[in-house]
Amino acid sequence: MSTITIGVSSLEEVMRRTAAAFRGKRQGERISFASVEMLWKTLTPRRWELIRAMAGQGPMSMRAAARLVSRDVKTIHGDVRALLDAEVLEKDDVGRIVFPYDAVHVDFTIRKAAS
Repeated sequence: MSTITIGVSSLEEVMRRTAAAFRGKRQGERISFASVEMLWKTLTPRRWELIRAMAGQGPMSMRAAARLVSRDVKTIHGDVRALLDAEVLEKDDVGRIVFPYDAVHVDFTIRKAAS
């Protein structure tokens, strides 16, 4: 099973993981957002529904993805574009969209606000 970790990381954390990867340390598949707010703005409930439906399904047309979540192609287009821009979804060599993972692990910590 292939799993992607979606989380919140500072620039320093991303740079540390990148440097470790260059040294040959496996980092795992990961998509990082700069803040919890950015994560929730990008990964709305409807987009999560689409990700969940596409998990493990392989490449598909936009129309097939729309059918998976019982929405029409026009309404799903903006969600697909946002997920492609965030690199959550990918396009294959013939232009079909794909979520190339079977599972998602969400990882972030919310800390007490500074007073």
